[in-house]
Amino acid sequence: TGDIGVSPLAAEAITGFTLIQDDTDRSRSTSVQVTGFAYAANYASPTPSTMTTAIGDMERAYTDAAGRTVAAANLNVMNGLITGATLTAGVYEWGGDIAFSANIYIKGTPDDLFIFKSSGNVIVGSGASVVLVADRTGGGGAPLASNIVWQVAGYVDAGTTSHLEGIFLIKTAAAFKTGSSLNGRILAQTAVTLDSVTVVAP
Repeated sequence: TGDIGVSPLAAEAITGFTLIQDDTDRSRSTSVQVTGFAYAANYASPTPSTMTTAIGDMERAYTDAAGRTVAAANLNVMNGLITGATLTAGVYEWGGDIAFSANIYIKGTPDDLFIFKSSGNVIVGSGASVVLVADRTGGGGAPLASNIVWQVAGYVDAGTTSHLEGIFLIKTAAAFKTGSSLNGRILAQTAVTLDSVTVVAP
């Protein structure tokens, strides 16, 4: 669920989706694969300016996340091989890849903010999941995907049937493989590849 879009590319860059434009509204398309709308830079006004604004917002969000201060204890946790890790609220940074081949756990409350910064890539093994866990001392439920940010200087590779949570701000590309899923958003500056993937906007 949610919208998809490309800019400054034209709609022809959105491949594998059946895009249908309504003659009465050329600013967007619908698709049987999308619960929402598809937008592109060559669609009718106001889409081109809206897309330009969205790209600027994405780039500023990426820069903001990249500049967040990190406590020493949250630097290069487990040398980036974080399978089985439980991560609590805060800003984390890795000088290389983040990788996990089985579940990891993000623990906190709905008000907590999590920022995971990688100067490399995020590589998720097939069947691995990000699991949200409520901090029972804080009450009120588990963390929200909308409060989880992944700032990735490289690419994201989500293995088959994996499940991720959060907003992905990606400098290059993302590939979500067959049967994978995301509760969140993918904002990549080059390309996104989805193969029979379920993405639900938080």
